[in-house]
Amino acid sequence: MLNHFTQEQTETQRTFRQFADRTLMPHAARFDSSQLISRDVISALAENGYIGSMIPDELGGSGLPQVEYGILSEELGRACQSVRNFVAVQDMVVHSIEKWGTSQQRNQWLPPVMAGESTAAFALTEPGVGSDAAAVEVTATAHGTEFELDGTKEWISFAQLADVFIVFARLDGRHTAFLVERDTEGLVVEPMDGLLGLRASMLGRVHFGGCRIPAENLVGNPGTGLAFVASSALDLGRYSTAWGSVGLSQACLEACVEYTGRRRQYGTEIKNHQLVQHMLADMITDTTAARLLCHHAGVSKEKGDLDAPNHTLMAKYRASTVAAKSASDAVQLHGARGIGSASAVQRHYRDAKVLEIIEGTTQMQQTLLGQFAHSLTR
Repeated sequence: MLNHFTQEQTETQRTFRQFADRTLMPHAARFDSSQLISRDVISALAENGYIGSMIPDELGGSGLPQVEYGILSEELGRACQSVRNFVAVQDMVVHSIEKWGTSQQRNQWLPPVMAGESTAAFALTEPGVGSDAAAVEVTATAHGTEFELDGTKEWISFAQLADVFIVFARLDGRHTAFLVERDTEGLVVEPMDGLLGLRASMLGRVHFGGCRIPAENLVGNPGTGLAFVASSALDLGRYSTAWGSVGLSQACLEACVEYTGRRRQYGTEIKNHQLVQHMLADMITDTTAARLLCHHAGVSKEKGDLDAPNHTLMAKYRASTVAAKSASDAVQLHGARGIGSASAVQRHYRDAKVLEIIEGTTQMQQTLLGQFAHSLTR
C-alpha cells in the first residue's frame, strides 16, 4: 500500500485493520440487510477506544492525532461504512460537547458515550434544509429556566438508537445548539428505512412538539450554533467521510485483485486482459492519490493551517468521487457476480453514492472549492 505514513502510523494502521477484519467485516453484510448495528460491535468499538478517540487523555479519550484518526476512519470504512458513520457521528457530538459544552455537560455525557453505554445523534438537517444549514426552521423559545423546542429534523443518523441529541434551532432568530435527551416529553423519533446505502445508519425523523429542556442544556452561547458548534463538527464528519471513502475504494481494489486473479475467461485469468489492467491501474492510482489528499488534510489540521477546512473539502470531494468510480468499476469487473446480493462490491456501490452526498454534496464542494481557488489568486 502506497502512503506517507511513519513506521508508527503503519503499525497503528495494522492494529486498526486487524480489528476491522476480525470484528466488522464478517458482519457488514448483515448490518446492511438488517439495517441496524449490533450492540456487540458498539461495545467492541468502545473497548478499543475507537469512540471519542481524539478526545484528550484527561477527559477519557486517547488524544489520537488527526492523521491516525483518518487511518482509523479508512479502516472502518474499508470494512463497513455504516460503522464508520456511527463512529463519526459519536465523535461529532462528543467533540462538540468537549469543545463548547459546560463542565457539567462533559461530565454527564462524555464518559457514557465513549464507553458505548449511551449513543448520540447530530440533529441539524431538516425536511426543507440540507446544504443551507443556516436556514434551520426548528425554533427554541425561552420560558423562564427552560427552552421549548418545536419543529422537525430529518435524515438524522442513529436517531433510532440515540440517547441524546445535539439539536440546532433558532433562538430569537439566532442559530443555537442544545442537548436533548431521548426521554424528554414532546420528542418523538420516526424511523426511516429502505435507504440506498449506509443502510445500518438507523436514520430517523425527530419531531419536537412543545419539547421542554432545562436552560443548562444550551451548548455554547446563543447564536454560536452554526458558526462554531456545527461548523467544527461538520468539518470533523467531512474528514472522516473523506478517509472512509478511501477505505471503500481500497476495499473495491482488494476485491477486484482477488477476483480477477482467479476468474478465467478465454483461457487465462482475466487480470491478464488489457482492459481489465487499465481499470485496475485507474483504481490503484486514484485510491493512492485520494489517500495522499486525505493525509495532506490531516497534516494541515495538525499544523493548525488556516486553510485546513479547504484541504478537508478537497479530500472529501476527490475521495468520494474516486470511491464512486472504484465501486462502479468493481461491479463491472465482477460481472454478474457483482450485482448479486452475496457480493460485497454491490454494497460498496450503493454506499459510495451516499458518500457523494453526505457531509456536503459534490456540487456544494465544487462551489466552495471554486471560491477557494479564486481567493488564492488575489
